[in-house]
Amino acid sequence: MVDSSNKKRVIFIVGPTAIGKTAVAMEIAHHLDAEIISADSRQIYKYLDIGTAKPNVEDLQQIKHWFVNELEPDEPFSAGRFGARGREVIKDIHARGKVAIVAGGSGLYIRALIDGFFEGDVKDERVREALRKRIELEGMDSLYRDLEKVDPEGAKKIHPNDQQRILRLMEIYLITKKTLSQLQKNMTPPADFDPVMYGMIMPREMLYQRINKRVDAMIENGLMAEVANLQVMGYLPSQNALKTVGYRELFEYFEGDRRFEDMVDEIKKNTRRYAKRQITWFKADTRITWFDVSNKDDSLALVKQILDNYRD
Repeated sequence: MVDSSNKKRVIFIVGPTAIGKTAVAMEIAHHLDAEIISADSRQIYKYLDIGTAKPNVEDLQQIKHWFVNELEPDEPFSAGRFGARGREVIKDIHARGKVAIVAGGSGLYIRALIDGFFEGDVKDERVREALRKRIELEGMDSLYRDLEKVDPEGAKKIHPNDQQRILRLMEIYLITKKTLSQLQKNMTPPADFDPVMYGMIMPREMLYQRINKRVDAMIENGLMAEVANLQVMGYLPSQNALKTVGYRELFEYFEGDRRFEDMVDEIKKNTRRYAKRQITWFKADTRITWFDVSNKDDSLALVKQILDNYRD
């Protein structure tokens, strides 16, 4: 085992959507000659720019970003792959004498990167097909309630309508008689770096106001055209990358299922719910040092403290 005092440090900036993680990461990167690893499960996909709040072209030119614009929207990606490749990227960054900053709000990806992630060949198409048929007959609620019984820890971390993850967790349990978290603890080593984790937070109502404004700005800046372009390119709303808040609602809108105002309200509501789940996830991680960033001065103070701590 490597002594933690000899491990390279990696800065983590985490928190809910719309709170300003990208701006803080960029400021720190400029000061420390760092490269940024995006821990966002959707920014890795090309053409999903506005709806994922990707760094702009200028930011991408100034600071090297990893896991941004690397895959087509129909290519599969997962927390396990992110964790494995992210460790390789961090090792490469350190080997070149640079600092690694991980910034994002995908808690599962961050956990996979730091603590490891089980993603073995636990698959059985017969089991999965039986689960799919059960969903057709009984609905997602029934399967989710069973997941809560056999894997309460896993159920808490996913939305009751997240069919893909519910199916996967139930498939793993039915095949192995163990939960995914149990398999992870037994089969994956932690990373060979020292995570220094900072969390950004603000009063819930203030965050929700920021989310509402961001959604309005996304619509004004061309989110509808972005989704229409994805349709023209032949991508489908059933593809995992597009089962994302802001994209799935617009696909439904283009199919004529709702009014424009209702669609925008739905994006805002679902984004607020997502932020709430992110906060719950990160609050459970005792390694995170939290900072209230209710205004710009708070964010600047956070940047200063991270820089001082890192340089010390």
